[in-house]
Amino acid sequence: MATPLRSNSRLSTAMERTGQWVFSQEIPTDVIVEVGEANFNLHKFMLVAKSNYIRKLIMETNEADLTRINLSEIPGGPEIFEKAAKFCYGVNFEITVHNVAALRCAAEYLQMTDKYCDNNLAGRTEDFLSQVALSSLSGAVVVLKSCEDLLPMAEELKIVQRCIDVASARACNEASFPCRTPPNWWTEELSILDVELFGRIIGAMKQRGAKPLTIATALITYAERWLRDLVRDHSGNGIKCSEPIDSDLRIQQRELLESIVQLLPAEKAAFPIHFLCCLLRCAIFLKASSACRNEVEKRISLILEHVTVDDLLVLSFTYDGERLFDLDSVRRIISGFVEKEKSMAVFNGGDFREVSSSAMQRVAKTVDAYLAEIATAVELSISKFNGIANLVPKGARKVEDDLYRAIDIYLKSHPNLDEIEREKVCSSMDPLKLSYEARVHASQNKRLPVQIVLHALYYDQLKLRSGGADDRNQPDAVTTRNQLQADVSLVKENEALRTELLKMKMYISDMQKNNQTGTSSKSVGTRKPTFFSSMSKTLGKLNPFRHGSKDTSHIDDNLGVDGTKPRRRRFSIS
Repeated sequence: MATPLRSNSRLSTAMERTGQWVFSQEIPTDVIVEVGEANFNLHKFMLVAKSNYIRKLIMETNEADLTRINLSEIPGGPEIFEKAAKFCYGVNFEITVHNVAALRCAAEYLQMTDKYCDNNLAGRTEDFLSQVALSSLSGAVVVLKSCEDLLPMAEELKIVQRCIDVASARACNEASFPCRTPPNWWTEELSILDVELFGRIIGAMKQRGAKPLTIATALITYAERWLRDLVRDHSGNGIKCSEPIDSDLRIQQRELLESIVQLLPAEKAAFPIHFLCCLLRCAIFLKASSACRNEVEKRISLILEHVTVDDLLVLSFTYDGERLFDLDSVRRIISGFVEKEKSMAVFNGGDFREVSSSAMQRVAKTVDAYLAEIATAVELSISKFNGIANLVPKGARKVEDDLYRAIDIYLKSHPNLDEIEREKVCSSMDPLKLSYEARVHASQNKRLPVQIVLHALYYDQLKLRSGGADDRNQPDAVTTRNQLQADVSLVKENEALRTELLKMKMYISDMQKNNQTGTSSKSVGTRKPTFFSSMSKTLGKLNPFRHGSKDTSHIDDNLGVDGTKPRRRRFSIS
């Protein structure tokens, strides 16, 4: 990283201080040392006595009298060169954890080593590093922070690695055996570092056997420090993100986030799910890489049973709380959890379609409550609403009152839906799984489609016929649904038979009308047979003597009949 520029006022102040101890020598200066924008009037012989680099420049120059030297490449810039020059003049100055690394690098650049001169600047800074700066976690971290502007020389001099070794060892010790309060103070110390150096300390801690929870604590503190506005704001009423997504700030934040996700320990359950949800929302907003988002989504889905409605809402709304995010991440998270539960059920020898774990039931309840929260969003389509609702297996919802509440809120917030669209919204709900109170409400809910209302009313009638109104004494939903289907089939068959009977009745009525029309066309003189005449004719046909005696059926009833005895005839026998 580039050395930050110093203001002109600070440079002029440094020159005044330098002039005070230089001109006190009462010897005219003979060389001007240029370091960036600052010029130092110094004496060659004082510099050459300590710096082998300056001695070589003066001796190897082609100029007869070298009066100007450019040392703009010196580590630490003008401020550090001033201290190195003071050391050459024998003027006291303070070595601290903030400047020791830069002084060590400057000493190496100017070749102010003990090989060239005893008790030189390089030896002095090395003693301070080993005896003072690297004796504590805080000192090592501050020195390491100062090395960010001194690369690659600080790396070549092993200053960086020595600081990492000390910081990781002390951090692991503090995590296991805290000696200060609060116990996690060391995470705040590490969070001042650049993400690259911070990552190297995290890697060293992993190699030393640090627990995943220890690593997670450090990463959470680091993310909340550097992504404060994006991670810590959980309310949905936070910052107005006016910064363009392609600005330098957003690009730096995106790279930082991806680096943090890469540092996450292998232990999936090491992080609180609330932090992971905030991290994922940050990734969605910053348009991080798909690998980054997928990693966070997988970690959330593995511990989804601990999620709350507020956690899911973190993923769903923008930072200003005004509009919905893309809900694909929420769908992938729920789907991943369901697949995990399915695999576990199959592994345990069960049937996932019939058995639902307690974790799955908790997730189902949370998802239904989450749907009720986002149902008021005008831009939430039916397909997205049902897409999330249908991810939960049917067996995970013993009672679907929460889902009914979400559907009712959705229908109330979208009043312009037609009957077919309202039926689609209600398709994810099983009316037979509603409680008695919910069914009573549904039977009077004008927003519901007619089919759902009829289901609720029919189920209550079925319960009344069965002789009970207590849900606890009723069979389960599967048995009830089968009974309902059987009853519906019987009703349909009865309706079909009633229709056929009505048709037959109409047909017979038509036949009778036709017969009456044919009878009226006969002659008027024909006597209409009475009942008794018809009966007599019928009995006559049944007369047992009809074929064994004289047939008198042809005799007219009005003719006279001789009632005297027949004359007896004689028969002669010859």
